[in-house]
Amino acid sequence: MDWDKLRIFQAVAEAGSFTHAGDSLNLSQSAVSRQVGSLEESLQIPLFHRHARGLVLTEQGEILFKAAREVLAKLNMVEARISESRERPQGPLKVTTTIAFGSVWLAPRLKEFLEGYPDIEVSLMLSDNEVDLSMREADVAIRLTPPTQSDLVQRRLMVLRYHLFAAPSYLHKMGMPRRLEDLDHHRLVVFGEDAKPPVPNLNWLLEAGVANGEKRKAYLKVNSTYGIFRAVQSGIGIGALPHYLNQETGNLVEVLPELRGPDVDVFFVYPDELRSSNRIAVFRDFIVRKIEDLSG
Repeated sequence: MDWDKLRIFQAVAEAGSFTHAGDSLNLSQSAVSRQVGSLEESLQIPLFHRHARGLVLTEQGEILFKAAREVLAKLNMVEARISESRERPQGPLKVTTTIAFGSVWLAPRLKEFLEGYPDIEVSLMLSDNEVDLSMREADVAIRLTPPTQSDLVQRRLMVLRYHLFAAPSYLHKMGMPRRLEDLDHHRLVVFGEDAKPPVPNLNWLLEAGVANGEKRKAYLKVNSTYGIFRAVQSGIGIGALPHYLNQETGNLVEVLPELRGPDVDVFFVYPDELRSSNRIAVFRDFIVRKIEDLSG
């Protein structure tokens, strides 16, 4: 099988269309279609079901896609090792973390890292869904849950402490809660039922201090920590947020400071096969130093 055709096939399978794959490969739609057709002809099997709304892999296409993905991941790893320099870290570095942590805490600090290591090409991937480091979807993850895979290295970075916050404009309008029971009469911003919070039980403020297993009614439901943060900033209501968000912005007021939610461990995670990578090492040390500054 021609490797160039396999690479194009993988891009099409991931994009779900010839047009979108062509955009990512800088090729025309017709060129991509021809390459995939040629691969199908050489294998004498259809790799896609072609529909008006896009492309769907056939059973044989699924088998080939899985194999091509694994080969690409290994080749990317080899390429990274070859380009690694002991004297001066260099090469691509894909970093993934949650939208809130990446947007508010990490992104503003990257300027210093990029200026200190100009030969490292950082790609920041923000998502509240966990990406597969073993398949090299990213090189490094800063996660709110420890990895379950044995081939991943982890280092505990810090503990996120959740508190209740509100905007001054909201408190001016609705008043400051003085007791836990006062939350019954306030507008609460929480995760929705369909959302996937980074850790369990982040809607604890709906239950805190409520008898008989009842829950308070939510005023607004959002599917991400960053969304709750922005809603609270705008004055919509009271929300449970990790303390670092207000440390970074300083424009929220802590509500009922004696009330605390769950503590959440934050981990620095990367594949074991990148253990000797200088790019990983210098980025890890940078993050650890910045978190020590935050704690201090």
